[in-house]
Amino acid sequence: MSQLIQIIGLPFLACIMMGSILGYMGIHVLKREVIFVDIALAQVAAVGAIISHLAFESHEGSMLSYVCSLAAVFSVAALYALARITITQISLEAVIGISYAIAAAAALFLVGIAPGGHIHIQEILSGSLLWTSWVDIISGLLVFLIVGFGFYLFRRPLTGISESYRKIHAIKAGGLFWDFIFYLLLGIVITLSVKMGGIVVVFAYLIIPATISAVFTSRPGLQLIIIWTATIAASISGLLFAYYLDFSIGPAIALFLSFELIIAAIFIRLIHIRYNRLSYK
Repeated sequence: MSQLIQIIGLPFLACIMMGSILGYMGIHVLKREVIFVDIALAQVAAVGAIISHLAFESHEGSMLSYVCSLAAVFSVAALYALARITITQISLEAVIGISYAIAAAAALFLVGIAPGGHIHIQEILSGSLLWTSWVDIISGLLVFLIVGFGFYLFRRPLTGISESYRKIHAIKAGGLFWDFIFYLLLGIVITLSVKMGGIVVVFAYLIIPATISAVFTSRPGLQLIIIWTATIAASISGLLFAYYLDFSIGPAIALFLSFELIIAAIFIRLIHIRYNRLSYK
């Protein structure tokens, strides 16, 4: 047991931190209907890190690498905020998809000329949860607390825009600025989370728990409880599965989150069937 805790203890803490804040952000992402924004931002952050490595010979996880990643994310956050107002011919989701395709192509080109590029791609996809250190936990906790405080401080405008994201008045009422703040905060969390857990687990934490909560209720407090419960259960199950079967941690957690979503969908469907039958009697 002590060996088990020693191996998966810190990865579990990292999973809880990432899952908690990403799950909350996922509520906003679902309401805004920008499902693939995390993959796009993660890919842009990866391009920034690769450019940092090529231009300045910075190592993975260095301060300079983070600064370059965040600079790339900030520029794309401004693009997404402007796109909702200036680009009316296509949806914002299409703009996000295009930006992801461009960033992915740029990343593939850059890793082709960068030494050890294939290793960098592997780290982006699967992360390095197994090698989580106390430095990662403390730095991640500080960043997530600051971002969480930002969401609390700006909760009214951010929530108001998310609730009426497709309406014209949301755009006119300072929507450009608050859109930028939202994507900026989201980009900061995703940049750090991808370094720790990889794109697969970050996308799963952002979308799946929020979707599960939306299936059961629209009340924010209950949604958070469901999100945190789903996150803890899937994290523990995925870590144990990966430990005993020698499986990658990120995909294992994403797999159990998917199982939870399937179970939730079946449960709600059965309730609806039972309700319909009772209503016909």
